[in-house]
Amino acid sequence: MYKVPIEELKNKIVESGKISQEDLDTKIKAKINELSGLISEEGAAHIIANELNIEVFQSDQKMLKVKEIYAGMRNVETVVKVIQKYDVKEFNKGDRSGKLCAIFTGDETDTVRIVLWNDQVDQVASVKEGDILSIKDAYVKEGLNGQKEIHLGRGADLEINPSDVQINVIKQENKFKRNTIEKLQGGEEFVELYGTITQVFDPRFFYQCPTCSKRLAENEGVYTCAEHGTVTPALSYVLNLIFDDGTGNIRSVFWKNQTNKLLVKSDEDLAQYKEDMNQFENVKNDLLGEQFCLMGRVKRNEMFDRLEFSVQMVEKADPEKEAAKLEKENS
Repeated sequence: MYKVPIEELKNKIVESGKISQEDLDTKIKAKINELSGLISEEGAAHIIANELNIEVFQSDQKMLKVKEIYAGMRNVETVVKVIQKYDVKEFNKGDRSGKLCAIFTGDETDTVRIVLWNDQVDQVASVKEGDILSIKDAYVKEGLNGQKEIHLGRGADLEINPSDVQINVIKQENKFKRNTIEKLQGGEEFVELYGTITQVFDPRFFYQCPTCSKRLAENEGVYTCAEHGTVTPALSYVLNLIFDDGTGNIRSVFWKNQTNKLLVKSDEDLAQYKEDMNQFENVKNDLLGEQFCLMGRVKRNEMFDRLEFSVQMVEKADPEKEAAKLEKENS
C-alpha cells in the first residue's frame, strides 16, 4: 500500500463524487471501530475507497508529476528541476563504506528529494541548480519526518537536461519548519532556525577527488584517490560557527556550497584565505551579529557529546518578511 498523507487520500476519495467529506469521515470512524481500533485512519480510508470502487491511483499512468508520487511506488518515471544540490557525504559504518548525495528537486506540483549512492553520485557530479532531471524506473521510500524520497535502483535511468523537456515553474513549498534551539533533541530533519551569529571559526581546508568527491591521500605533493588513482585535487572546505536564537546556541556546520552562500564568496576567494588565513579575520568580524535563517538537520556529535546543526540552506535575514510571518502566526 502506498504511503499517502491522510488528508490528501481523503481529498482523492471525495473528488470521485461518490461520497461527501462528512460521510467519508463518518465511515472512517465506523470502520476503525468495526475493526476494534486495529487499523489506521489511512488504512480505513483505503478500504472504503475499495468498497466504493474508487481508483485512488491510475495504475496505467506512466509519467508522474511529483504530487502523484508516493512512498512505496516502484518503476516511477518523472521529470524534475533541481532546486538545490547538497554536498557529497562519505560514510563508514563497520564493514559498510561509501558516499551519498541528496538533490532537492520539484515541479509545478510539489517538491521531492532524490537520494543517490556511491557510483550514482558520480553521475550527478556536474549537476547544478536549474538543471532538469529525467528519471525512469526509480522507487520511492519514506524518509525521515515522513517525507518521500526517490531512489535509483540498479535498473534505473537518469538523464540530465533532456532536449525535449522544460520545467518553467516549481512549487516552492517550504518543508522546513521553524524551531527553537532549546527544543532540539537530535535527529530532527527539515529544521529552520532564525537567529544571530555569535562566533565564527576559521574554515578547515581539504582536498577531494574531482570525480567521486572522496578525500585524497597525499604523498610528497602527489594526490591519490582509492578509486581513481592519481588525480588533480579539488579544494574543498568546511566552516563552523555558533548560532544563537535567544533560546540557546548551537554549533552550525557549513560545507562548501553553503559556505560560499553564507560568505557570498567564490571558490577562488576561499582558496586565497587558505594561503593567508589573516585575510579571513575581516570576514569573521563582519559576520558577527548578523542575522540569518538557516535550514538543515540536527545531529549529535558523539565525540564531543553535543548537538550540531548541519546547514543545507542559508538565507540572509529579512526583517520585514519575519515580521509579516510573526503577525500571521499571531493573528
